[in-house]
This record gives sequence, C-alpha cells and structure tokens, in this order.
Amino acid sequence: MQHIPVLYKEVMRCLEPHASGKYVDGTVGSGGHAKGILQSSGPNGMLLGLDIDPCAVNVARRTLETFGERAILKKLSYVEMDKCVSALGWYKVDGIILDLGLSSRQLDEPQRGFSFNLEGPLDMRFDTTEEFMADEIVNKWSQNKIAKILYELGEEKQSNRIARALVDERPIETTAQLAQIVSNCKRHGKVGRHLATKTFQALRMAVNKEIDNIINVLPKALDILAPGGRLAIIAFHSLEDRLVKRFFRQESQDCLCPTEQITCVCGHHATITRVNRRPIRPTDREITTNRRSRSARLRVAEKI
Repeated sequence: MQHIPVLYKEVMRCLEPHASGKYVDGTVGSGGHAKGILQSSGPNGMLLGLDIDPCAVNVARRTLETFGERAILKKLSYVEMDKCVSALGWYKVDGIILDLGLSSRQLDEPQRGFSFNLEGPLDMRFDTTEEFMADEIVNKWSQNKIAKILYELGEEKQSNRIARALVDERPIETTAQLAQIVSNCKRHGKVGRHLATKTFQALRMAVNKEIDNIINVLPKALDILAPGGRLAIIAFHSLEDRLVKRFFRQESQDCLCPTEQITCVCGHHATITRVNRRPIRPTDREITTNRRSRSARLRVAEKI
C-alpha cells in the first residue's frame, strides 16, 4: 500500500530546501517528506531523520537508500534532535519538519493496536521497545484517572460514562472489544467519525506522552534553526495545533507583558516570524487521495 506524505507540496514550498542545506525530519515515518527534501537539496544537502518507531526507521532506510550518506537515520525521539544535531557537528539547521501523531502505516498494522477498525492487542506504542501500553491504562488505571485523560487528551465529553464502562467490562483484551464498549456508551457522534475516535486518540497520546514531547521539542527546534531557517509542523487535532499556535504567537512577539503594563519589563524579543497566520489545510483533491490528511493543519515559522 502506498503511503502518501500529508501536505507534501505545501511542506516543500514552505521549507524551500536548497543545495548544501541541512535538515531534520523529526518524524521520518516512511520517509516521504525526507525524500522530497533530499531531492530538492541535491547534490549536497543532508537530512537527519528521527523516529522512535524502529519499524518506521527500517522503512525509511529503504526509501532513502539511494541518497547514501546524505540521509542519516536514527531511532530517537524528536525531543532529542538538539543533542543529535550537536553530535553530528552541525552548528545549525536550515529546516525542520514534524508530522505529528499517527502514521498511515502504523494505523494499517493490526498488531500495533492503533485502529478501532482492526482487531489487535491494546498496544498503541510508537516505540515498541517500551513496556508501557494502552492495556495498562484500560485494565489497571482507576476510573477517575481514565476519565481525566479521555477528557483532557481526547476532548471526550462523555469521558466519565466511558471510563465507568471500561472499568465495569474488565478485562478488555482487544481493540475491537474496546471500540465496541465505547460505541455502546455513545448514542451519536460527528458524521463520518467513529464513536471511539476520541478514546483511541487519548489512549495513544497518553501511552506515548505526546503532549509533553511537543511542549519540550518546540524551544529545542527553534534553538537549532539557523537564521532564515524554517520550522514546519503538521498537527492533526486541535490540542496539538493549539500548542503550536500559542508557541508561534508568543515567539513572534517583542513583548509578553500584560496589556496593562505600560513599560516592558519581560525583556522578550521576537525570535520568529509566522510564515502563515492561518494553518494551511489540504485541498479536497488531497483528501480524496489521502484520507488521513482531512484533519491536517500545517503551521510554518521562520527564524529571525
């Protein structure tokens, strides 16, 4: 099955890869965006591709093998990009891409446990070498703790009802069983969206500490960008996108003092300019060919 990079053309246009440039793909996945960057930055441009999913790194290695030493791949979290860039002896980089959330390849593999449409174990780990899985949350956490993550990470309004049902139905062993229990709790949902979408999202984000990782990586990514370098981030739901939006807005301002403060005392100076004030969304044509892209939002900032 072909896995199409989300918002591919827009990412290439915004990053503007050039010869001899150095780039980081912090969520290299199958290598789609990375391949485009290396093609556009030939003959000497280099790319560091990171992913905590060992399967993704192996796939990306095959995708990018024709670029030889220009493609450097590591099984690491994007939160470690600053250390990795430093270890390579790269002083600064010219562009960074982060395609957040779940990849199509991960979703299509039943044994990974990400899909509510495919029978699989309650896994949901990006990094399959880690021990903590969704099974521990579903079958061992308290009702209140489950309800809390469903509400905060999944923005699930019926979090208490779902959490109670999960505790009552233990042990829960498969994704299909989990999806059915959640669906039974909800009378209706958004048209075209599975009733268990928000629950699966919340569990996946909790397992992989996705919100903490985004918060931690944003200042690091900005720090390793060269002046004029660009940071492109694709988010797939409002929680992620709000974090990116707020960070970009804050870092594009010269003063963060309260509006009632007459004289600036914070000493903050703008470090970026926002390339796009509003998120770039996929076209209807892209959504038709790549269903995963329908909720994607791309924000881009340029280092001052």
